[in-house]
Amino acid sequence: MLDNQPRGTICIEDIEMGMTRSLRKVVTDEDIEMFAQVSTDRNPVHLDDDYARDTIFQGRIAHGMLTAGLISAVIGEQLPGHGTVYMGQTLKFLAPVRPGDMVFAEVKVIDIDMSKRRVKLDCHCSVDGKKVLAGEAMVLAPSRKFD
Repeated sequence: MLDNQPRGTICIEDIEMGMTRSLRKVVTDEDIEMFAQVSTDRNPVHLDDDYARDTIFQGRIAHGMLTAGLISAVIGEQLPGHGTVYMGQTLKFLAPVRPGDMVFAEVKVIDIDMSKRRVKLDCHCSVDGKKVLAGEAMVLAPSRKFD
């Protein structure tokens, strides 16, 4: 289940400091299984209840990069949107995401370099108001000059 804001593109000429976009998604068992299949990361902490129960997490958790992928979705679909090129991303994983958790992913414009079409974004994900991931992204934003 995704709860997205409108999709599309915001060109560099229209991006403003402080702009935000977000989405909400419930992370399902199926999401975790599909991510394991695609990424080939089959760590049992993600897939095996018995194994995961005996870890520091005391249960299964979603892959951190699955959660980070929600940030990518906000950037690629909303801010700046279609045509955006990822240049870099920092991530800190602050808490686990579990199957069934509703993740809120949000990006916020914190710097704009109009001459280079670069936008720096503060990125975070939270579950029930608690941050589970934080970082920054640098992207190359689309421009009307190149349409």
